[in-house]
Amino acid sequence: MEIHHNNRQAWSFFLYLCMCGAICDSFRYSVPEEKKSGSLVANVLKDLKVDVKELVNRRARLVSKSTKQYFQLDPQSGNVLLKDKIDREVLCGQKDPCVLLSEIALENPLQVRRIEVEIVDVNDNSPQFPKEEYLFEIPEQVPVNTRFPLETARDSDKGENAVQNYTLSPNDHFMLDVQSHSDGTKHAELVLQKQLDREENAELFLILSAVDGGTPKRTGTAQIIVKVLDNNDNFPQFGDSLYKVKLEENTPRGTLVTKVEATDRDFGSYGDITYSFNQVSDTVLRSFNLNKHTGELTVAETIDYEEDINYAIKIKATDGGGLSAYCKVIVEVEDRNDNAPEVTLTSLTSPLPEDSPPDTVVALFSVTDQDSEDNGRTGCTTGTNLPFMLKAAENNYYQLVTQQPLDRERVSEYNITITATDWGSPRLTSTRIITVQISDVNDNSPVFEKSRYEMPIQENNIPGLLIGLVHADDLDTEQNAKVTYSLLPGKVSDQPVSSYVSINSETGNLYAIRSLDYEQIKDFQVTVRAVDSGSPPLSSKVMVRVVVMDENDNAPFILYPLQNGTSPSNDLVPRGAEAGYLVTKVVAVDRDSGQNSWLSYELLKATEPGLFGVGAQNGEVKTMRPINKRDTFKQKLIIGVRDNGSPPQSTSATLSILLVDGFSDPYMKIVDIPKEEVVQEEDRNLTMYLVICLAVISFIFLVSVLVFIAIKIQKRRKFIESSALNFPVGPNFPENCGDADAGSLSRAYNYEVCLAGGSLNSEFRFLRPLFPVFSVEPAQNPGVQRISTGSQEVPGHAAEGQLMNQARGAVSEDSAARSGGPGCAGNQAITANANIGQNDWLSYQ
Repeated sequence: MEIHHNNRQAWSFFLYLCMCGAICDSFRYSVPEEKKSGSLVANVLKDLKVDVKELVNRRARLVSKSTKQYFQLDPQSGNVLLKDKIDREVLCGQKDPCVLLSEIALENPLQVRRIEVEIVDVNDNSPQFPKEEYLFEIPEQVPVNTRFPLETARDSDKGENAVQNYTLSPNDHFMLDVQSHSDGTKHAELVLQKQLDREENAELFLILSAVDGGTPKRTGTAQIIVKVLDNNDNFPQFGDSLYKVKLEENTPRGTLVTKVEATDRDFGSYGDITYSFNQVSDTVLRSFNLNKHTGELTVAETIDYEEDINYAIKIKATDGGGLSAYCKVIVEVEDRNDNAPEVTLTSLTSPLPEDSPPDTVVALFSVTDQDSEDNGRTGCTTGTNLPFMLKAAENNYYQLVTQQPLDRERVSEYNITITATDWGSPRLTSTRIITVQISDVNDNSPVFEKSRYEMPIQENNIPGLLIGLVHADDLDTEQNAKVTYSLLPGKVSDQPVSSYVSINSETGNLYAIRSLDYEQIKDFQVTVRAVDSGSPPLSSKVMVRVVVMDENDNAPFILYPLQNGTSPSNDLVPRGAEAGYLVTKVVAVDRDSGQNSWLSYELLKATEPGLFGVGAQNGEVKTMRPINKRDTFKQKLIIGVRDNGSPPQSTSATLSILLVDGFSDPYMKIVDIPKEEVVQEEDRNLTMYLVICLAVISFIFLVSVLVFIAIKIQKRRKFIESSALNFPVGPNFPENCGDADAGSLSRAYNYEVCLAGGSLNSEFRFLRPLFPVFSVEPAQNPGVQRISTGSQEVPGHAAEGQLMNQARGAVSEDSAARSGGPGCAGNQAITANANIGQNDWLSYQ
């Protein structure tokens, strides 16, 4: 028996090695149970073929596949540590081996490795029988070698630490036969070696011991009481020794699983059969109920496929004489889709920069379903109209990645609903909401509220006065949205713009630096720039037009009549003037604009009140009544001129009017015709007089020019004829003197036109040349020169000077005679000159 047991262990170990070699991409470690928290399980650096730095950079995560996290990963060392003390018996019960599954997930790139940690059993539990005392009622006629199965002792430990042997206290009638099952467990049977005799021993008391294989060994005991009965020669018999039943999980309590039935051919009490569980686990005792009279097996609590997929139940039928029969019920649990998928988030990147490129990993998560087959197959989806998508990875892992550009200004936060659905019937669904915050980048320039600003300001403002406000908004946040303002360089009337206005860099308030004058500058433009505080900074600019508003700060100015006091003006009014006679017109201007420049006129003071009046709008001074002889000869008027500003500005003009007699009749007669026709007739007469005067002057001028030209031509001919005879040429005269006939010497003329300002007559005065054109020829006697004009000769320079004085006197007399006075004072003189030559000259008087 011992040799058979060793062969079975060898085959089990071989099969285990084959299974380990068949599983790929898994790391296997072991750790004894009852280890303290923080104990080292293993170091994964070597298995993962990475170093500590890469382990940290790839954000390694240890994800448990069970509901509780029993291990933790230290990324700084690569050690897998115990998080809590583990009790293998509590964790796995009788399951062997006890393996905890976890996964190590590495990012960039995604790599998932499976970790299997076997919880190694230690001998921390003693064998224990289900009962402390067992009663056997055996008829005395039971033959030798009859076997009586005994309850198996339960040891929570596994392997060598489980029950390895049973012993029985020494006695004369029974021996113990220990047998091993295919699963490695052992059970004992009580074998009758000697015939019982109730008359010798009505009761026997035996001690059954169970011993495990741990170090040190642990032992559990139970007492066996054997009561010797009278003869019962028929055993109960089951119709089937094995019952197989299929049961759906989550079957309601009290549901009948199956019914076992045994028969006994004995009568009376020996034929009454009772049913009971035999050598069953605590799980069976919790999950099922057995009616001891009918043999009906019913559900005691909820059956969960994920906990146990089948149950092996041994049932004993005992008759009234103590004889028993045994059968086994195999219950196979059928899976139902009663577990929704579970979404486990492994990593999440939040906040996420809005300039993240496509395929950026936002979250890593896994989806698991505890059901089997199609009930455990899952699919995963997200909401529509999102800039994210799911990418399936290995081992039911999914990556949530970006697929479209993000814009924090449009959406600053996403609540992403991840929906996991299995393939069962009906399909079960679970959801997980992942919140992803979008962080800001500086991708928006400041935007002004207006495309162009226009700000009014009154002239004569005080320096530092607030003109207005510009404001720009930035759709970014925090520092990226902090806007500062500044003025761009520019010129205003050849002065830098900064000498006129300034701006508050934080508020955008524009202030006037100096006092402005509307009459000097009516408006100007400045450019304001708004810059955010992002990196790199973004900016925008806007044009601001500052309009200077006029104030009534200028008094009217009198253009006519002049009020400088140097040349007083007297206006003449005939005494025969009737009412409405236009005396003069006061003309004034105002440098202001708008209604500030609207002028009105009024008569402030007059020598004769009621004689004269002033037009309020045009400033015309007219007589209000006819002038009579009693009116004072000299009239003085003070005319006030006032603008329409607030407060109004005013000035005054003083007029002197003389009332005189003797004006010509054409200007004084008042005829019974409309005033407009009189004015038109006077204008036509004046125009006719001017045309006649201009024609007379032009005719006189033209006749004078013709006469002058004729005289000059005649005199020149005579001069040339007489001077061409024998004019000496000597060493003092250059040979290249010009010839008059050849046209090399030019002629000169001098004339004056005097026009009197007071009359329409004109006088044209012509001055002939004082000296004729000299023609120099060589003479027979050196040093003798002869100047010829007609029959007149002038020797030398002395004669030339004398001739000049005579000519100057003649010209003066001629001028006085022609002008009728000492000159043309007060007249308009027109003088025309032409060049004579390099040796000729003219004198003007």
